[in-house]
Amino acid sequence: MSVFVIADLHLSYSSNKPMDIFGAKWENHAEKLRENWQNTVKPEDTVIIAGDISWGMRTSDALSDLAFIQSLNGKKIIAKGNHDFWWQTMKKLYEFRDSIGATSIDFLFNNAYLAENFIICGSRGWFPENNYSPEDEKIVNREAERIRTSIRAGLELQKQNPQAELLLFLHYPPAYGGVRCERICEVIKEFDIKRVFYGHLHGARKDRLFYQVAGANLTLVAADWLNFMPLEIE
Repeated sequence: MSVFVIADLHLSYSSNKPMDIFGAKWENHAEKLRENWQNTVKPEDTVIIAGDISWGMRTSDALSDLAFIQSLNGKKIIAKGNHDFWWQTMKKLYEFRDSIGATSIDFLFNNAYLAENFIICGSRGWFPENNYSPEDEKIVNREAERIRTSIRAGLELQKQNPQAELLLFLHYPPAYGGVRCERICEVIKEFDIKRVFYGHLHGARKDRLFYQVAGANLTLVAADWLNFMPLEIE
């Protein structure tokens, strides 16, 4: 059994949001994703989806997109992205999930999961285009605490599974270009996280990527960066 990761599916089965306006790579991207996923992921595997799942504005708008994810192989653990306006409280998310029979889906939010030899922790994170404003600081402080809550839940799981590695999944990058999210980097260092996976960036420049911060290796897993192929975590 294997664990995979991908982000930024940007599904729009219930909304008029064609992604090919962002370039030829996005043409028929859901079909490419399905083919790659089904040829790579087995039913017993787990896939973490690090945000930007659906363009739906409400849970009802995201129904067809979650049904698409349900139809794919494996167990899926979904985190929130900046475009996931359909996201609700955990109680409402699970009620919605169960109402549509999408039982292969779980949600990563102030919690953690054991998947094979990995413990899955994470949150959305935060990252502005330029330097942090006072309003950005409020948001990033909240996100830093959510990440801490998730990691602490992961540490509880690790007590029973001491060989399992804590992995951190964010939607936003902790650093890109000339900007670092210092509060989130502090949390990464505080808990000695060694690997962080993130999405959000489209058309990223390799020379502007950070490959390590606070002692952790960073991996960009946006769907278009991965050519719509889930990445296996070794």
